[in-house]
Amino acid sequence: MQVLQPAGWEKPRGYSNGVAAEGRLVFVAGQIGWNEHCRFESDDFVLQTHRALVNVLAVLAEAGAGPQHIVRMTWYVTDKREYIARGKEVGTVFRELIGVYSAAMSAVQVSALMEDRAKVEIEVTAVVPR
Repeated sequence: MQVLQPAGWEKPRGYSNGVAAEGRLVFVAGQIGWNEHCRFESDDFVLQTHRALVNVLAVLAEAGAGPQHIVRMTWYVTDKREYIARGKEVGTVFRELIGVYSAAMSAVQVSALMEDRAKVEIEVTAVVPR
């Protein structure tokens, strides 16, 4: 994966402006913070984020991929203030599960997710080298 950082641009913190990669594409549908039985174990934002990332990794593993193959990640959150206020906790969970991250990332506040109890949904694109 090649990080795309235009000359003179301030380096973003926690993500990259863009990446280039070659290989087998893996697309992970939006994962929310429920368990493998489609049941929420918590309404806590950080705990749901942890579970959503665990779910992302489980789907990636089915394709023989891991967090190192992620090139793009999109987060949908129902409360941007909570996302920002709990950023350090989210960062800790993120580093624990994903590690160092240099892929492109977007985060968007939405009015609701399809599951009423969901506070975060994360979708991923990964590229596994040939």
